[in-house]
Amino acid sequence: MGDRWHVEVDRSVCIGSAQCTHLAPDAFRLDAAMQSHPAESESDANEKVLEAAEGCPVEAITITLPGSGEAVFPPEE
Repeated sequence: MGDRWHVEVDRSVCIGSAQCTHLAPDAFRLDAAMQSHPAESESDANEKVLEAAEGCPVEAITITLPGSGEAVFPPEE
C-alpha cells in the first residue's frame, strides 16, 4: 500500500464491541470505559486496520490520508 494513514475512532459512536481489537490487535486498544482508540493516530497503511474499520458494527473508525484528509474509509461517495 505504501501510504501513511491517520486513524480515528469516534468515541461518541463506539459501542466497545472490540471487533477492531480482534481484527487488528496491534492497531487498536480498549480503554477502561471499553471504548476503542487507535494505538497510534498515524501509521503505515495496513490491510488489518482497513479490515477493522470495515468490520466495525457502528462504523466508528475513519481512515484518512494525513495532510490531504482524503478519505480511505469510509470512501467518499
